[in-house]
Parts: sequence; structure tokens; C-alpha cells
Amino acid sequence: MTTVILDPAGHGFEWVDLHDPSHEEIQQLAEKYSLAPESVEDVFQPEHLPKVERLEGYTLVIFRVYNVSCESDADTVPELTNKIAVFVSEKYVLSIHKQPWEELGTPETLAGKSFKKAEEVLLYIALTVLQSFDKPAKLLSEKIDFFEERVFLRNQKKPLLKSLYYLKRKVEVLKGLLIQTSDSIEHIDPAGTNNPATRNIRDLYAKQTSIFANLSDNITHLLSIYFNISAQRTNETIRILTIFSVFFLPLTFIVGVYGMNFDFMPELHWKAGYPLVWLVMVAVVVGIYVWFKKKDWL
Repeated sequence: MTTVILDPAGHGFEWVDLHDPSHEEIQQLAEKYSLAPESVEDVFQPEHLPKVERLEGYTLVIFRVYNVSCESDADTVPELTNKIAVFVSEKYVLSIHKQPWEELGTPETLAGKSFKKAEEVLLYIALTVLQSFDKPAKLLSEKIDFFEERVFLRNQKKPLLKSLYYLKRKVEVLKGLLIQTSDSIEHIDPAGTNNPATRNIRDLYAKQTSIFANLSDNITHLLSIYFNISAQRTNETIRILTIFSVFFLPLTFIVGVYGMNFDFMPELHWKAGYPLVWLVMVAVVVGIYVWFKKKDWL
């Protein structure tokens, strides 16, 4: 669907938005605005990473915007984000996206904004792209806090490793996308003017990058803690089983000796043999217990 948001008569340039366009529509725009075939080919690649490309007569900027309708276990670039291709020149802005992008605003609200240049539209799009990562950053931070509490519980109802894996994958993918977006943000204001809008975008980008870097560090530390606690619990279980085996090993030995069926075992004919064996076994158990206590193993 093609929507003309701004017309050249009232603004000096036009803004055309294309939602899920067909090949024919894009080819018609390519002919109308003299777009290079290589640029048009980038539009058709759904997994294309963010980039900026300055060509003769226009600039192509590709963003990845967070997909608010993605699944909870999504952990790949196409699942977590949608691609936005923007062609910018002094006379036009072409924004192309396959999935709906409601966060950008309706054509009526966008037409009411005071865009004086095409570059201002690009800045607005870049700002909206970065703002789309605010909500997932908050949700991921809350999930990490939740898992931190669950990791330290002794009685866990289900394993956390799979959930932690998906969480780490999601954080790393979004962090990588923001890093890939750096080129587009750095070259979004080629003239190097002291533009407040540009500064806001760069400040927001630095903030988002810092947030996801911290989230990545936190989930890495959380995984390390999880493995350490799991190993500690395993060692505790092995320690308890070892203590039990130490108590029962000498008792098993004594019972095994007197369970042999030899004829010449004088102890078998003692009247006090049975209680004496019990007394020896109790003494062994008490001796082991006292020894463990002195070693602080109990």
C-alpha cells in the first residue's frame, strides 16, 4: 500500500510511505526517482542489517525496528525486528517496510508535523526506530531481575537454563543490531551542524547501547552464577552421599566378614558374639561421627 504523507506543494519535498509493496510498485518508484538497481535489491532482502549508503542524488538508510508482536522465544534478527528502508534526497523521502509500523504515526499526525526538510523526516524516523527499543529493554531488565530471584531459590519448579538461553540470545541480537546501527546514526547529519534533533538521537543511541550492553553483562553474570550454584548443589549432594557411604562402609565390611560360611570361625560360637558385634558397629559409627565433627565436615 502506497501512502503520500507529505506532498511537494506544501512542504517543498514529498514523503511517500510504502507498506508491504509489491515488486511492481517498487520498480515503478525506482524508475520514477532513478534509484540504482543495487539499492532496490537491498529493499527485497528481509534480513538485511542496518547500514547507510550515499549514492548519486540520494542516500539509502536501512534500519531495524523492534517487532512488538514477536514471540516470547524469538531470538533471531528477522523474528525480533522489522526492516525499514529509507531513501532520502532534497526532494523526496521514501520509507519502505513490509510489516505495519504504527509507532511511526498516522498519515494525518505526520502531515501535521512541521517538517521543513527531508533530512528532518529521516531524523524523525531514526528517533522512532531507537525509541522502539525502550520497551524491550525494560521488559528484558524485568525478566533478568525475575530470573535472579529464581536462581537463588533452592526448590525450583522447573529448570531455568532454557529460559536463560533465550533471554541471552534476545539480548545479544538486539545489542548487535544497535551496534550495526551506529554507522547510520553517525552519518545521519553529514554536514556536522549543531542540530539539537541530531544530538537527541545520538544521546538516545548512546543510552540504548549502554542499556543493552549492561543487560548483556548482567545475563552473562547470571548464567555464570546459575552454573556455579548448580555445581555447588551437586557437590552438596555428593558430600551427603559420601558421608552416608563412610558410615555404612565399615558396617558393611563387618557384616560381610561374619556372613561368610566358614566352619572354623570361633566368634560364631561365642554367646556374647552377637551383642559384641553390635557394640563394635555402634563404636565405629560414634567414632566416625566424632571424627567428622572435629574436621567440621558435619
